[in-house]
Amino acid sequence: MTSAQATTVQLTSRDPRLTGEEMLASLVPPPQFDDATFETYRADDAYPSQQESKALLQRFATGGSQPVARGGLFSFGRKKKPAEPEMKPGVYLDGGFGVGKTHLLASIYHAMPARRKYFGSFIEYTALVGALGYKNTVDLLTGSALLCIDEFELDDPGDTMVMTRLLGELVKTGTRLAATSNTPPNALGEGRFAAQDFLREIQSMSDSFQTIRIDGVDYRQRSLDEGAAVVPAEEYSATLGASGSEVSDDRFDDLLAHLAHVHPSRYIRLIEGVEAIGLREVRQITDQSEALRFVAFIDRVYDAELPIRATGLPLDKVFSDDMLAGGYRKKYLRAVSRLVASTHA
Repeated sequence: MTSAQATTVQLTSRDPRLTGEEMLASLVPPPQFDDATFETYRADDAYPSQQESKALLQRFATGGSQPVARGGLFSFGRKKKPAEPEMKPGVYLDGGFGVGKTHLLASIYHAMPARRKYFGSFIEYTALVGALGYKNTVDLLTGSALLCIDEFELDDPGDTMVMTRLLGELVKTGTRLAATSNTPPNALGEGRFAAQDFLREIQSMSDSFQTIRIDGVDYRQRSLDEGAAVVPAEEYSATLGASGSEVSDDRFDDLLAHLAHVHPSRYIRLIEGVEAIGLREVRQITDQSEALRFVAFIDRVYDAELPIRATGLPLDKVFSDDMLAGGYRKKYLRAVSRLVASTHA
């Protein structure tokens, strides 16, 4: 026990299981976007593309329909408004960090009047395929009205090919798509626009997507000097115990080892019910597979809005310089940003 008030659990003692139906049920917007709507998206007047994008996506979410003005006494002889061009089955939101792409993606999800619709990150969909197999995943998703894919990964050719094939099959049956993506590693203008890279990587699906560019600056404007918070070892138990009524407490090495034995699709169940994550004796990760599993775990922690309390090495230093300069650079930088935010939550 970390305190008289808090119940402590070890994530390493959990061995969660998920059925295909349960995995599908978890494909909804993260809690921070539960109430995201087009109305709550605050377009920056300095960047007209934000308001324009919002209007286009509202049209996409309603099936491309437009309100029809009723004819009145003085409407005779007026020129008819040209018909809006038909929207493609997929939209790709192209923009830099912090311009509200995920908010708009969640707004599409909430606005589309459909019983079967799904929202997940690229890694959640590929985890679904990995856990259930390609054919079973196609069968489960066939008939859905909408798939929202946040942060479509462009750094893994194999996963990109699998997702492109999957989306192609679903579009043929009437499923509509909405996606954002990360930029490819070490790309010129990293963190800015990635439409050409996205369309090139999905090749056979590129004609199905309409690119919607969203200009702007990062609304978060987090200081680059702010690092992850570290809890002194002697204060760890009290700090963690004050973070919630049920908290997890694991050695960093033990958690990394455990993640290797739990499929990434089940990481969400690892943290179910806890209100804070405790990590002791954090050290730098030197193994790429360990690092990528930890990134997938942190994505689930961040989406669940759980604070992290940690001792040892600051969590923003957990990836080596070689890793940050390598092929998964963008993925690690995103994780670092989320780790910093979670340790200050």
